Formats: sequence, C-alpha cells, structure tokens
Amino acid sequence: MAMMKAAIFVEPGRIVLDDKPIPDVGPMDALIRITTTTICGTDVHILKGEYPVAKGLTIGHEPVGIIEKLGSGVEGYHEGQRVIAGAITPSGHSYACLCGCHSQDGAGTKHGFKAMGGWRFGNTIDGCQAEYVLVPDAMTNLSPVPDGLSDEQVLMCPDIMSTGFSGAESGKVRIGDTVVVFALGPIGLCAVAGAKLMGATTIIGVDTVPERMAIAKKMGADHVIDFKKSDPVEEIMRLTDGRGVDVAIEALGTQATFEAGLNALRPGGTLSSLGVYSGDLRIPLGAFAAGLGDHKIITTLCPGGKERMRRLIDVVASNRVDLRPMVTHRFTLDQIEDAYDLFSHQRDGVLKVAITPA
Repeated sequence: MAMMKAAIFVEPGRIVLDDKPIPDVGPMDALIRITTTTICGTDVHILKGEYPVAKGLTIGHEPVGIIEKLGSGVEGYHEGQRVIAGAITPSGHSYACLCGCHSQDGAGTKHGFKAMGGWRFGNTIDGCQAEYVLVPDAMTNLSPVPDGLSDEQVLMCPDIMSTGFSGAESGKVRIGDTVVVFALGPIGLCAVAGAKLMGATTIIGVDTVPERMAIAKKMGADHVIDFKKSDPVEEIMRLTDGRGVDVAIEALGTQATFEAGLNALRPGGTLSSLGVYSGDLRIPLGAFAAGLGDHKIITTLCPGGKERMRRLIDVVASNRVDLRPMVTHRFTLDQIEDAYDLFSHQRDGVLKVAITPA
C-alpha cells in the first residue's frame, strides 16, 4: 500500500505529521498531488479543540496542486494539469446546491444540522496538508490554473480570498459606500480588497498590528484605526460625520468586534459577519436599536466550486489584486508542526504560511 505524509489531528493541542495511505480514486474523484497549501485560522480552532473533528483526520482545506489521477467518470481535465479546488466542495446536485446555496451542501441531514455542511476538506473528509488530497465531485470543484500564475498567486483563492470577498458581496457594497472592516487578518485584508473592487469609496480598517494596517492601506483602505489607541466606533463616527457606515464587515469572530460592527452602522446598514465564533453571541439592545433600526445581519460561509474559483483566478490574473504579500513565512511539509506553532501563536508578524512538499 502506497503511503504519504499528512498532518493529522490527534487530540486538542496536537496536530502531528504522520504516514497515511494514499487515497483510492473513485469514479468522480481526482487525486491531487499538493504543490502548495497553507494553514487557516479555522485549522487553529481545530487544533485548540474549539471546532470538533474526528481523531486521525488530515487537516487543511486550501489546495494548489497537480492532477495525479482522475476517476473513470471525470471529463474535461487531464492528468498533469495544475489546478486548485475551493475549501468548499459542493456536489452540484444536492438540494442546497439546486437552491443556490452551494456552501451548505450536505448541511441538512436526517441526523440533524451539521454546521459548515459544504466544508469537507479537513472537516468531514481528509484535507490538504498532505502530499496528496482526494477531491470529490471533481468536475464541480477543480479549476485549472493558468501557466502564467504561480502557486502563491492563487493560494488564497480556495478560502481566504473567497471568504473575504464574500463579506463585501453579502453586504451588498455599492459604489460610493463607506465600509469598515474589523480585524485585518488575512480574511479582513481580502475583505478590504473586495470592498474596493465593488466600489466602496471610503474603507476603514480596524486592527492594532502595524504590519497588517500597512498592508490594508496597500489593499485599498483609506483609513486605519488602532483600537488600542482610540475607540474604533467613536473614530468611525468622527470619520463619517456621525452618519455611520453602510456596511461593517466582522472578520474575527468575537463579541467585541461583532458588537462594534453593529454600533458602527448607519440606520439601515448591514453587518456582514465572517468570523468563526466559539461561544454564544449577545445582541445589545442599544446597538440593535431595539430591533427598530432596519439593520441587516448576514453570515457567509466561503463560496466554493469551480466557477467561483475561476472568477477569483481571473481577478488575480487581471492584476486587480495581488495577495502574494500576505505570504509572510514558508515551510516544508516536514516542518508543518513548526508552522502550526508559529501560526497559532501569531509570532514574528505572521499573516499566512506557504507549505510546500520540500
């Protein structure tokens, strides 16, 4: 039996590199040889035991690679082709997909609701922090990578870019809008870029890490607020002459940022929530205007599927956005435990890490 190296969840606090069998390929699957992947904040939630997955699962959901083997029923692709697959891998034929909610494919089952239903890699099936990954429903999920683009140019497309952009899309940012993004981690930075592309003319970023605030300015932020130096809501109201923002994008997943987003809204504004929360949320009476403020609160799970990936790749290829500066550290797969240690503790100014086979 052929074996491969993979980052495996052992128990809360332990993700280790170990050997696993290379997956068998079913009729509609594709086996991808990973050339570059990364670690996501959600993987850290798994590491800490804040999001439960099965012991022995391979972690990771952001693959760039080369088709090693195709299932007998897969058409339109060829072995040796460079591809990406989204973190969300819809089947294309579920009830959720057919009603247009691809990200929730598989969420509703007779056994109850499974949060993040369309997220399978590193959640319900083996993921991408390995030498190989099996992509289900390959014809729905594989998107070719043009020869002129490097792995690191498209590395953010499967999750971070798709999620960040969706914060602006779900918030229905319009030309001339004022938008605030709370937390300028990788997803927040992509939300800044997405808001800019959608026509926002005033974009405010909130964080405290100087390097992140500097990158936010390059991504399109007009103002950055250090929340340790001033109250962000008060500063937002000053910048907007007391009007508030049209859209607040929450990209961290805490009560404080959720509440600040609500407080920053104009009447009728939208709170677009992207954060992964690890506890119950409270909606304050004042921030919610007692339910009379015409506010909208919307959540979004990273859109996936090959058409979404094609669109994001086209954005990168057109030079509308360059996300390569977000890759601050590089490791080999053999060093992935060190990469987790660095990323989970947010040391050395880390934003995203690139993991390559060697």
